Amino acid sequence: MDTAQIGQLLESTVTEAVDLARRLGADQAEAGISHEEGFSVTVRMGELESVERQRDRGLSVTVYRGGRKGSASTVDYSPDAVGQTVRKAMSIAEFTAEDEFAGLAEAERMAGDLPDLDLYRPWEIDIAEAEKLALRAEDAARGADERITNSEGATVSTGGGVRAYANSHGFCAGFPASSHTLSCSVVAAGDGSLERDYWYTTARVPDELEQPESVGETAASRSIRRLGARQLSTRTVPVVFPADLARGLFAHLVSAITGTSQYRRASFLLDAAGERIFPDFMEIREDPFIPRAMASAAYDSEGVATQRRTLVENGVLGGYVLSSYSARRLGLQTTGNAGGVRNLIVTPNAGPLESLLAECPQAFLVGELLGQGVNTVTGDYSRGAAGFWVEDGAIVHPVHEVTLAGNLKDIFMNIRKAGSDVDTRSGIRSGSVLVEGFTVAGQ
Repeated sequence: MDTAQIGQLLESTVTEAVDLARRLGADQAEAGISHEEGFSVTVRMGELESVERQRDRGLSVTVYRGGRKGSASTVDYSPDAVGQTVRKAMSIAEFTAEDEFAGLAEAERMAGDLPDLDLYRPWEIDIAEAEKLALRAEDAARGADERITNSEGATVSTGGGVRAYANSHGFCAGFPASSHTLSCSVVAAGDGSLERDYWYTTARVPDELEQPESVGETAASRSIRRLGARQLSTRTVPVVFPADLARGLFAHLVSAITGTSQYRRASFLLDAAGERIFPDFMEIREDPFIPRAMASAAYDSEGVATQRRTLVENGVLGGYVLSSYSARRLGLQTTGNAGGVRNLIVTPNAGPLESLLAECPQAFLVGELLGQGVNTVTGDYSRGAAGFWVEDGAIVHPVHEVTLAGNLKDIFMNIRKAGSDVDTRSGIRSGSVLVEGFTVAGQ
């Protein structure tokens, strides 16, 4: 079956599940379903190492009855299995506690206009062709420099599928989406050490992927530049996060302003809406409607219409990231963010990474972050890192075995530049970021 036929089947299945739940006595019901297929090919040291095929499917049914919630799931879409799943959800609801905040999002918030966001572009490629592309990336990496002595492999993966959602408000919709990735990781040897690094490209559309040779050469150069790393003495200096790592800072922001963190009183940004949490120049927007973007969607996982919004303006936090449940707990309205943010965009106020470094007489450029030392309840930030010591805008030598320490409240307020080299490979789109007054703990 093609994606249109699969989509029709999935929408029919979730509609039947919801209708059955209502007939069995549910006050409200919702169902989500997915069908995804793809494969990945990995080569290592010039030889095919593995071929993996993926085929994932699942149906989840949630019912609400008398303030009680029950959920059940299955990977079998047959009518009998769907019926059993609905009945199991109804049974579970009999044993859960009443929750006055449980239930579907409000009917008037359901998405009506469903624009085509061009999220599905299948890659007409077979295993042999994928292997050739992976070999081109790895060959480029291994041939880039004699110091590249080993490889962790290059992988080409492609996949796509259809998701659908329905609820007892009468909402039912689905859409197909695809994703394609090419990655490479190699090991460099020199100066008595071994260093590894990687690079990858990912896109909805195959033609928008970087060339394999570019991916391999970038992976090689990133590995080589880490050779000869030294330690630093502890100091307080500007720290520059390149675009692919800077987005992690804003992921911590999102975590702190989700409705769940707010109503549980477990956030370093508790009740911070309306407060200035960044410098005046900072603007962060959400745009769910960017064609072909990795997090675009016309509705969230509850069927609520997504919306363009400015989350941070002039450094001031405008609101939270809410589902219908967390919004009710807080006495607010859902923001259409059940399932997460949709293309969070950090507006640049400076040029690319090179221009940020050029402004620093001394700085630490982050190359890799290690560990999970971030406490979003207190904001305490302490992560192992490797990177590069920078003087007068130029890299002097690589650095290892340091710790970046601070508090996210201070880190956010000490951001001085947001770069124009925006990384579009995820749902958070940020360029490089320059933060002043960071503690780099070393020897």
